[in-house]
Amino acid sequence: MKTLEKTDIQLGYIPLLDCTAILWAQKKGYFSAQGLNVTLVKEASWASLRDRLAFGILDAAHCLSAMLPAAATGDDQLGIPLQTSLVLSTNRAFISLSQKLCHDLGISALDAPESSAGKIAAAAKKGQKIQLAHVFKQSIHHYCLREWLALADEELAQTYPLSTLPPPYMVDAISAQLVDGFCVGEPWNIQAQIEGYSHVIADSKQIIPEVTDKVLATTQEWAKQHPQTLTAIETAIQLAQQDLNTLESLDEIWQMLECSEIIRFSCSSLVHVDEFYKIQHIIRSFGAQGAVKSSDFEWIMLQMCKWDHLKIEAAKIQEIAAHCAGQAN
Repeated sequence: MKTLEKTDIQLGYIPLLDCTAILWAQKKGYFSAQGLNVTLVKEASWASLRDRLAFGILDAAHCLSAMLPAAATGDDQLGIPLQTSLVLSTNRAFISLSQKLCHDLGISALDAPESSAGKIAAAAKKGQKIQLAHVFKQSIHHYCLREWLALADEELAQTYPLSTLPPPYMVDAISAQLVDGFCVGEPWNIQAQIEGYSHVIADSKQIIPEVTDKVLATTQEWAKQHPQTLTAIETAIQLAQQDLNTLESLDEIWQMLECSEIIRFSCSSLVHVDEFYKIQHIIRSFGAQGAVKSSDFEWIMLQMCKWDHLKIEAAKIQEIAAHCAGQAN
């Protein structure tokens, strides 16, 4: 085993299904087998996770892919470059709307995204206040909501005010009628639907391309100073990803997610059966991630230009995307 530059590691995450491989790597001892003493740190929000990673309190973290180009351009107000070489999830977000709003506007899961967006746009133009939320400004969730609204009205999509909420707060917000809908990863859409507050009305894959959603990220400086340590962290997580893809039963993983308060609702092969198998399928999908692609970061940056009014040349987009993907010379 090569000498590690650092063995005591602070690894941050947000409670979502796509941090499963990180939690499983810890539970099964894959980090310790690599010579690492990893402390997992549950963060309250993407903003706190980003700040603590950028300023070195966290060594590595479960990050939104769009955080990386935002850091490179300074659009995150910090400008401390981040990079990744490990994908944790690909385009696994959903759009949910409150059951009351769906009833009032005649929206159902059978509607095509163009249809549901059209009903929202028509109501908004008549003056109805519809509060929608995403998880972070720089996220595919934000861009998914914009692109969804644009299916009905490009101008409305450009100007429509959207709220930002940490993923675990989405259910509380919709139950308290503080928001009427949101775009978030699982299990929060499923929990809100099971508890009777919302309906899942669209899959992000119906609206935006198959792009990277979450990654394991470090600052570029940290990666440069700790190459062997970073390889060890990634190796441990990749072993966990293999398990997610190949284990015959996910029962132990399910129990781990319940103990970690990521799954906070009753769901099994006997109750809420469809949702149970949907979650199982999603968990397994995290074990089959491909290599990091700079083209995904290029797409994100084009979205930043379109919706966040970022001004940047095409050649610079390619350069930044390569740095984000750890592929720069």
